Amino acid sequence: MAEIEYFYSAHSAFAYIGDRRLHEIAREAGARIVHRPFDLRGLMSATGGAANSMTPERRAYFSRREIERWAAFRGLEIMRGIPESHPNDFTLANRVLIAAAEAGADVDNLAFAIMQAHWRDGADLPDAAGLARIVHRPFDLRRLMSATGGAANSMTPERRAYFSRREIERW
Repeated sequence: MAEIEYFYSAHSAFAYIGDRRLHEIAREAGARIVHRPFDLRGLMSATGGAANSMTPERRAYFSRREIERWAAFRGLEIMRGIPESHPNDFTLANRVLIAAAEAGADVDNLAFAIMQAHWRDGADLPDAAGLARIVHRPFDLRRLMSATGGAANSMTPERRAYFSRREIERW
């Protein structure tokens, strides 16, 4: 079966907006989606971030307008403004998705649920209790948290590769 590698971050508005359409495309093509959550902020930092002459305020305004327009086009509910917790560390959510994929869980729907909770409801992704409410059944968050090492700084070398600069540069 053909595969589509899906590189995204659990906090990305555009991943949330495009997620269902990507799955339609995969179904139409008879392809399986391979989830590759990664540290988008690390990539932005490594590449110099958004390079244009706009002030951060103007860039945020236009980015927000694009998010609103694309969400409306895709028929998705989205909160007004940026989630208050958006600047927080989202590594735990990415790691839960990686662990879920390794455990053979339905990551397609789990990823969408996490992104939807963040962008529609303002969920705080590094909050384990909040993630537990998002994940709920049929996922076993305790098992997934155990697989992620639980703490933000403990990870197997294989999982760390998803977040390493070398992995970003490789792609």
